[in-house]
Amino acid sequence: MRVTDMPAGDRPRERLWKLGGEALADRELLALLLGSGRQGQDVLELAGELIAAHGGLRALARADPQELVALPGMGPAKAVRVAAAFHLARRVANIDSSDRRRVTTTGDLAAVAAPLLRGLRHERVVVVVCDASGAVLRTARLTEGATDRSLIPVRDTLALVLASGGASFGIAHNHPTGDPTPSTADRRATARLCEAAAAVGLRFLDHVVVTDAAWRRVTADQ
Repeated sequence: MRVTDMPAGDRPRERLWKLGGEALADRELLALLLGSGRQGQDVLELAGELIAAHGGLRALARADPQELVALPGMGPAKAVRVAAAFHLARRVANIDSSDRRRVTTTGDLAAVAAPLLRGLRHERVVVVVCDASGAVLRTARLTEGATDRSLIPVRDTLALVLASGGASFGIAHNHPTGDPTPSTADRRATARLCEAAAAVGLRFLDHVVVTDAAWRRVTADQ
């Protein structure tokens, strides 16, 4: 049913106003962002087609505006609104996850870092800076890499941790391929970080690889 054919109280905008976003389907929420359809196609139809064209919301959240405009009816303004909404959602997730959480296990490190790493098509390295008790002081991006490789700058990492007043830190990076298996370079980076942290009196917590669906600890190269 087209939005214009619905009773006023059943339309997505009115239902969200009265019942909250939980009452709306994915395509209805997306339709509110889009605002309008195109000639011969209702906005709900356009929203449903956009989700289907990208294989679901997870993949849609990773799409660049330039990819979104490939679908008829998706102009630059609509594409930018959709991309902005997903970016805001990721930023809020990062704020919620890192707000004074404690890193006492490798799983804690992965959970704090994941919102900064998931949904990307290139590699990113982030550092999670903690105090002596493991409370998170800061999360920060270290590098933005290519689709399959990103270097970990040991000196810059230690400088950032010390400047933030940290006593301990962990490193996390993503594998855009979806395979969390650490590479030889990942393991070597862990060994360098362990050695460098000890030299300046910092505690190195751990190194993890994060994907959209999993994470894995990176042990030092033997």
